[in-house]
Amino acid sequence: MARRTRRFLLVALVVVPVVAACGSSSGSSSMTLYTCASANVEQAVVAAFEKEHAGAKVNVFRAPTGQLNARVASDLRSGGIKADVIWSCDPLTMHGYDSQGLLRAWSPPNAADIPSAYRTDHFTGVDLLYMIMVTHDGVSAPTQWADLVKPEFKGKVALPSPSFAASALGMLGYFASAPDYGMGFYSKLKANGAVQVNAPADTLTGVEQGAYMAGFTLANAAYADQKKGSPIEVIWPEPGAVAIYAPIGVTTKKNVSPLAEQFASFVASKQGQQLMAEQDTYVTLPGMGGPPIPADSPIASPDWPALFSTYKSVLADYVTIFGS
Repeated sequence: MARRTRRFLLVALVVVPVVAACGSSSGSSSMTLYTCASANVEQAVVAAFEKEHAGAKVNVFRAPTGQLNARVASDLRSGGIKADVIWSCDPLTMHGYDSQGLLRAWSPPNAADIPSAYRTDHFTGVDLLYMIMVTHDGVSAPTQWADLVKPEFKGKVALPSPSFAASALGMLGYFASAPDYGMGFYSKLKANGAVQVNAPADTLTGVEQGAYMAGFTLANAAYADQKKGSPIEVIWPEPGAVAIYAPIGVTTKKNVSPLAEQFASFVASKQGQQLMAEQDTYVTLPGMGGPPIPADSPIASPDWPALFSTYKSVLADYVTIFGS
């Protein structure tokens, strides 16, 4: 009996450390990402990051900008930001988070390779959204944004809501300060029967189906659908397609995950940028490829810090014209 007891204790001494080792979480870590990036882009980047970091887990909350803002506001009411990393879809939204003290000082190791116009001390642009014009096949192609207020487009223009979509908010900020446009441009669109929809994708679908003659949408999505045979024309109108950069940053969350800076840096890295370009996304790191930009296409690059100081009042003015 004593021999059996000694044998059991010996086995227990061997087994216990093994069990303890199997239950250890020292080799794994997790983080939370808030983003409005498209599902295919977000999933490709997250999968590649988790593959390279054994045991890493990225928990994702992905939603349009309006819902993302609501989630952040809910966090703040209940004790503080719960995301470790925020990857937004426009700089105005990110400046807003920064002004609330939600972003810490951070730059990716390859920051110098990304144009300075897409960087601040607290966040870095990792992809680009180009707001362009799309028309249904057979429509006499406009050459400038102002053409959409002409009588031939009455009731046949769709535009996304800046309260819902970050790209539309960025475009609103640009037109509000653009020479010969301003908020009067939106008033003229409304008077001409332009229809507000939620997202750029809704605009694109409406034009494809012939419900609208023209609309404001994203270049990469329009080219992707055109490649599949969609009956549309993609136009880069004067004074320019509006270039809106999508930034990523690390939050001031208490006990922020050690994966946070690694993930944000991965998205900005050559590898991360290449992954996004392969998903038909324009990226900020030069030379990565991606969707086409026709030669000599006009591009408007707004002064985002300047626009941030006025965008809330501009959005309020927009709501009085088109509604929320």
